Amino acid sequence: MRKTGHVRSVRAESSTGNEGFVGREGLSSSSGDPAYAIPPRIIEAREAGERVVFTNGCFDLLHPGHVSYLRAARSLGDALVVGLNSDTSVGRLKGPLRPIVSEGDRAVMLSAL
Repeated sequence: MRKTGHVRSVRAESSTGNEGFVGREGLSSSSGDPAYAIPPRIIEAREAGERVVFTNGCFDLLHPGHVSYLRAARSLGDALVVGLNSDTSVGRLKGPLRPIVSEGDRAVMLSAL
């Protein structure tokens, strides 16, 4: 796997949805749900000895701080996996008037970065 700097979005239901994605012992998925499956590119990267970095967030109102945060996270490894909180999770964390931007639209914007 080449170091390309691409960001891969993975749907996470909550801010603790990263459990089991990347560990010292290797990769495993803590859920049988295909939405939480580890992408083959990430498994290949780990097997090749590359460092995979995981981060997640709501990214409801995308701003320059988010871009800086993602750049910094990406600089910590060879590949970056970005978890995106669901609309339900954003509402629980941010309040009943959130999210402002739908989960699908937030995923499109993150994928473009």
